[in-house]
Amino acid sequence: MLKSRIRIALCLLTLLVPACIVTQEPAANDEQIVQEVRAVMQAQQAAWNRGDVEAFMEGYDRAETTTFVSGDQLITGWQTVLDRYKKQYSSREQMGMLAFADLTIKPMTPVLALADGRWQLTRAADAPHGRFTLLFRRIANNWRIIHDTTTSAAP
Repeated sequence: MLKSRIRIALCLLTLLVPACIVTQEPAANDEQIVQEVRAVMQAQQAAWNRGDVEAFMEGYDRAETTTFVSGDQLITGWQTVLDRYKKQYSSREQMGMLAFADLTIKPMTPVLALADGRWQLTRAADAPHGRFTLLFRRIANNWRIIHDTTTSAAP
């Protein structure tokens, strides 16, 4: 009788303990992940094109572990990345109009996705362009960039 109760108690614990652990809701499927990541990038593009660097940065995880690589520089921390953007693009003329192309989004897990593509700025005097690879993580049910490697092509 006692063994029977112990078995029942262990079975109940096995069922109840996982229910008590708070987990993040994974995206339903790969297509949903692609659509959600694409929406973040579209919001970033729209923010950039209206000159709103702060809103553009909403696509990044607000963490000290967020990283940005460009050229020979590794920049760590959301605030440091924001400060770099503000310094490098201090006016609407320097920001120009941003366009993404050849975008490929690959879900890696229910909470990680990789985005590759091309970027181009259209400005009065030039049109800088290059490639990017972004690592997105689903955090609190929102997709955010945790790592950004962006390169510039030779003019």
